Amino acid sequence: MPTNILLDLIRTRQGLKWGIPAILLAIPYLLTASTCTTLLVKDGPGWLNLIVIWAIWNALKFIAMGPTSVLLLVRARLREYGQRRARREAIIAVVL
Repeated sequence: MPTNILLDLIRTRQGLKWGIPAILLAIPYLLTASTCTTLLVKDGPGWLNLIVIWAIWNALKFIAMGPTSVLLLVRARLREYGQRRARREAIIAVVL
């Protein structure tokens, strides 16, 4: 749940700039998955499989958020540019 809250914050207009750095948050999850997998190979308890699945899922969410946030940021900036342009054109039309 905390990862979902963080991803929701990144999806906001102000948070889109943090999408690429959020990819770095995948590293601790991947290290956790790797460590648990190593323990499983050395006859560790079976419940570590759940931690591996959880860690990989969260890592994938953060890895996917990077490119997604870039696309959302480009779309938001294009929309804002269009709004500024329309406002300028409306002002020019009123002046003329």
